[in-house]
Amino acid sequence: MRCIAIDDEPLALQLITEYASRIPFLSLEKTFTNPDEGREWLQQHEADLLFLDIQMPDINGLQFYKTLVKKPMVVFTTAYSEYAVDGFNVDAVDYLLKPFEYDRFLKAVFKAREYLEFLNSQELQMASIFVKVDYQLMKINLKEIELIEGLDDYIRIHLKPKPILTLMTLKSLQEKLPTPEFVRIHRSYIVPSNKIESFGKSKVKVAGKEIPVGSSYSEVYQQLLKSKGLEP
Repeated sequence: MRCIAIDDEPLALQLITEYASRIPFLSLEKTFTNPDEGREWLQQHEADLLFLDIQMPDINGLQFYKTLVKKPMVVFTTAYSEYAVDGFNVDAVDYLLKPFEYDRFLKAVFKAREYLEFLNSQELQMASIFVKVDYQLMKINLKEIELIEGLDDYIRIHLKPKPILTLMTLKSLQEKLPTPEFVRIHRSYIVPSNKIESFGKSKVKVAGKEIPVGSSYSEVYQQLLKSKGLEP
């Protein structure tokens, strides 16, 4: 897990450097006393975690973090406990009150690693699924799915250049798919919301095919429209 630290106090950075050196899975890439230099580094490099002081001479760490284009996970470090609520309001992984001991630092790092593992597992789960085709498991990238059609005990997954058939129910496949990326709008159809070409009150057009909206799925359809800033 790659990290950097930004703090106007060199002694604070020395402590973080020493603590980080004890943790095998944590790699402290750089430390900065100047927030602008830290921002520039983050624009050109990747980091999983940022240790960030809040009370700095030229800028508040909370405001600094909000201005970052690429936001790594953040653990705020400060001597002022009154910033704790503000820290968590920007989705901080943890908040370390100076002076903090190694055990408390380690706890924050473990929280960051657990959250990173969760994010990675979510991305992997959303990226692809496996379905049985011709007595073997076939990997399907979700971004390539144009439409999913239920045919009794079979499912036709529309892909380019040609669709595939798999022996399973639409309900069981629906449970494997992320929402709202995939929406079931009919007892026989699941559609990728970003592949919808046009909307109507009772139908949508996906991959050149008009799909009816089932009456029992109308509430889901209404929510889909509102999420796209549309009204039926």
